[in-house]
Amino acid sequence: MLARERDAKRLVTAVHKANVLRRGDGLFLEACRRVARDFPDIRLTDLHVDACAAKMATQPEDFDVIVTTNLFGDILSNLAAGLAGGLGLAPGLNAGARHAMAQAGHGSAPDIEHLGIANPVAEILSGSLLLEWLAAKLAVPSLMLVAKDVQNAVAAALAERDGATPDLGGHGTTDSFTASILSHLQT
Repeated sequence: MLARERDAKRLVTAVHKANVLRRGDGLFLEACRRVARDFPDIRLTDLHVDACAAKMATQPEDFDVIVTTNLFGDILSNLAAGLAGGLGLAPGLNAGARHAMAQAGHGSAPDIEHLGIANPVAEILSGSLLLEWLAAKLAVPSLMLVAKDVQNAVAAALAERDGATPDLGGHGTTDSFTASILSHLQT
C-alpha cells in the first residue's frame, strides 16, 4: 500500500540474506513474492542486505519502499539516517492494518537527558507520519494536510542552520529549536 501512495516508482525492495539464512530469510522472501502477486502494479525487487547497504550509500535514489526483517531493518534504517544527516532526523512508524506506533529511530537518547540538546525533529516527524497513517486509515484528508504543514515547518526550521541543535551543527537547544518549528507551523 505504501508503494502506491508514494511517487511513480511503485517499487518495493525486499532485503534479505536468503543465500545464507535459508530457512528464515528464505521464508521471508517467499512470502514477499507471494504477496507481490496480489499487487501487479507494484514492482518487487530483492537484494541481499550487504548489497543493499552498499547501494544505499552510493545510489539511494534507486530505492522507494524497503521491506525487510527486524534486524536488517534496524541496521539499514540507521544507515539511512546517517546518510540523511543523523539519527536526530530519522522518524519512524511501525504500522499495521489496525494499529500504528510512532517513534524516532534513535530511541530515547538517555546519554543526553536533561542537557537540552536533543534534536526534536525525529519525534516531530514521527508524529507527522502517524497523522498520515491516520488520514489514510480514517479517510480524513485534513489530517494529511496537517502532516504536510508539520513537515514544511520542520524543513523551514532546518533551513535556519544556526538555530538547529548541536548534532546538526547549530547552537540551538531542544526548546529553542522546537519553538522555531512551532513558529513556522503557525505562519
